[in-house]
Amino acid sequence: MTPNQYTPEEPISSIATALAPAALGIVRVSGKGCIELVSKVFSRPKALLEAAGNTLVYGWIQAPVVECPQSGCIETTKIDEVMLAVYRAPKSFTGEDMVEIFCHGGPAVVMAVQNLMLKSGFRQANRGEYTFRAFINGKTDLTKAEAVKEIIDSHTDVSRSHAAGRLAGGLFEEIDSIKKLIIDTLAAIEVEIEYPEDEETIADSFDRSDIELAASRLQALVDSWRGEKLYQDGARVVLAGRTNAGKSSLFNAILKEERAIVSDIEGTTRDWLESWASINGIPVRLFDTAGLRQTSDVIEAQGVEISRSLVHDADVVLYLVDGTQGMNEEDQQFIDNCKEPLIVVYTKSDKGGVLGDKQLCCDPLGEGVASNEVRARGRLSPPACKISSKTGAGLSDLFAKIYGLLTADLGGSGAGSTTERAQAGLGSARQKEAVSEALECVRHALVSADDNYSLDAVVQDLEDALDSLGEVTGDVTPDDVLGSIFANFCVGK
Repeated sequence: MTPNQYTPEEPISSIATALAPAALGIVRVSGKGCIELVSKVFSRPKALLEAAGNTLVYGWIQAPVVECPQSGCIETTKIDEVMLAVYRAPKSFTGEDMVEIFCHGGPAVVMAVQNLMLKSGFRQANRGEYTFRAFINGKTDLTKAEAVKEIIDSHTDVSRSHAAGRLAGGLFEEIDSIKKLIIDTLAAIEVEIEYPEDEETIADSFDRSDIELAASRLQALVDSWRGEKLYQDGARVVLAGRTNAGKSSLFNAILKEERAIVSDIEGTTRDWLESWASINGIPVRLFDTAGLRQTSDVIEAQGVEISRSLVHDADVVLYLVDGTQGMNEEDQQFIDNCKEPLIVVYTKSDKGGVLGDKQLCCDPLGEGVASNEVRARGRLSPPACKISSKTGAGLSDLFAKIYGLLTADLGGSGAGSTTERAQAGLGSARQKEAVSEALECVRHALVSADDNYSLDAVVQDLEDALDSLGEVTGDVTPDDVLGSIFANFCVGK
């Protein structure tokens, strides 16, 4: 969807809820004349046409059947009992007249209402077209539009709250504030360029402190993207270990549901399972894998190879060791050769078991203390912890260690420490690229000033920075950017 394809007066319709059995279903329409079009298939047309904005009207959606030859009246058949939410321009989501039809949630009913709308003069809405119209009509900016999709796609409360902060205007306000610093500096420089003979006017006109502050705040936004990307895309956490180490039990304990089959029989898990989970607010794709061992069973051997492949693609590997048996040479070899971030998890702590010094070469406190054996190889031992999947003991410690590994490289850009930071964080790679370009321009302006370039050169750099920031909020809107953003929305938004 681009401005060239956009017909602002064309009425559109789409189903705004999932096609699945539910209490309610919603069909949304928008555009010029949409209220009049709906009134033609509504049992109380006058009530709908006279309804004020932001009000509800009760009635029936009914389809015309045939014209009675004797009376000339058109007979109708009732489709569903509905409530119509009426919105009058410009006080609507799209800025246009809108109607939302609340019908019963059966897929057949919802489809019948939508098909009737399409027969009554509406066009099927494109992906993201409602939000696109809201943007075009000045009801939202691009940061808020993108935040709508972020909220829909969020996997945890934390990722949702970050997106909600952007939807509430946190990022827009930060960008707008930075733009003001640049604009104020530009205004002062322009005065110096236009009136160089006016000493009182040009005195201290180029105060670099505002540009330095803008650069600092732009850098903070760029740094925020790494953390925001983690909360949006999530991380891959793979459970690995020998057979009967307790991987499936831990998988179920983290998900708080019986997803994986748990058995004392070795080799029960032959294929991998995956599911989304939340680790201290970070969405993770959790993988339960087949036990690592040599086997003559062809199918189990394939599962073992897949397990090793999943380990190589993991962001964090949880290597499980049966705490009642301790670590053997096979476990130690895996740990020594694993190049991915690793946590050693001693399971079945509720069954007791004493771990000797050899088994505790992995620091149980997770503080990176090296054992004599590992120190001789010049490596620090990975963090380790004891857990019981049955009682839940140690799980909070395990989650803290996973969180620590996932956020270790983020520094202050984790975007989860304060609400303010979460609201001002960048929400997409597109935004990050535009802000990075603005940062480069601002820094170049400072270098130009230091190297005694003409003030015209500084002005050009700062204007380029403003253009880049305009792409973030939508003041500057290349067609390909808009098409990329809204093409990924669902039809009902």
